[in-house]
Amino acid sequence: MKFLDQAKIYVESGAGGPGCVSFRREKYIEFGGPNGGNGGRGGDVIFEVVNSLNTLIDFRYQQHFRAQRGRPGEGRDKTGANGESCVIKVPSGTQVLDEDKETVLLDLLEPGERVVFLRGGDGGFGNAHYKSATNQAPRKSTPGWPGEERALWLRLKLIADAGLVGLPNAGKSTFLSAVSRAKPKVADYPFTTLHPNLGIVKAGDTDFVLADIPGLIEGAHEGKGLGDRFLGHVERTSVLLHLIDITQDNLADVYQTIRGELEEYGHGLCDKPEIIALTKCDALGPELSEDQAKNFEKATGKKAFRISSVAGEGTDEILYALAAEVKKSRQAAAT
Repeated sequence: MKFLDQAKIYVESGAGGPGCVSFRREKYIEFGGPNGGNGGRGGDVIFEVVNSLNTLIDFRYQQHFRAQRGRPGEGRDKTGANGESCVIKVPSGTQVLDEDKETVLLDLLEPGERVVFLRGGDGGFGNAHYKSATNQAPRKSTPGWPGEERALWLRLKLIADAGLVGLPNAGKSTFLSAVSRAKPKVADYPFTTLHPNLGIVKAGDTDFVLADIPGLIEGAHEGKGLGDRFLGHVERTSVLLHLIDITQDNLADVYQTIRGELEEYGHGLCDKPEIIALTKCDALGPELSEDQAKNFEKATGKKAFRISSVAGEGTDEILYALAAEVKKSRQAAAT
């Protein structure tokens, strides 16, 4: 299934049905009074969160969603049927944005959550509504009230417990495929990953969801390389795993590049707990990789794990460190 995390849609609630002008016409009743019924109410536009979806790809093929309009009123005081509501099903983690793509109107997180976004118009009054002591044969009715219409953006932000960040080709997809059953594309060139991937990871008695996003480049917070969209997928995580390719020249500069992008992007990303790992240690060997790690810790003041996802070295230690942060976040959320 193709991953799509952003889509524009147009929604419209149903208009109310018009009222009816009608009079009684029974035999032997010479002056039958008014009996025109009211129009039915228009359908609502409703957003519903479902577990069966994990992408917005369906909205590439359908962009217009209209609720049914109310039926007209009828004689014999019959009120028209209400229009059927339009239920738009979205995956958990979907945000509904205004047309400016900035104003968040809804943040849909919990599966089963239903929100009435646009209400249908009320039905118009039939002539029976206007009957009075001074006007016993009114010929007045009203049309139904119009529905509402909006253009919206849907943006999906994946719900994961931990997120992978780093430059392109830092080994994020290799790590995810090594510690979970996820099968992201892995190759020896930058931007192999073009859309986020999720994997379920187990560390001891703790299961958690790990998100791999495409590599970030300088200027990602401004949208370069679609970085601003990719960073949105790790906004809801409890902890970030920052992967750095140990074979690069200046590891401290690489680290500061990504940290700078997280700070510029905002939304609390730079304040999240962070675990740092130097990847591809098997390419340098034990001695050189240890020297690189010491130089990195001296330059940044940050402790870094050394791992090789291909050889399976150091990955368990990383997973238990991530699980500890995830546990801590879950306990804080529960209190």
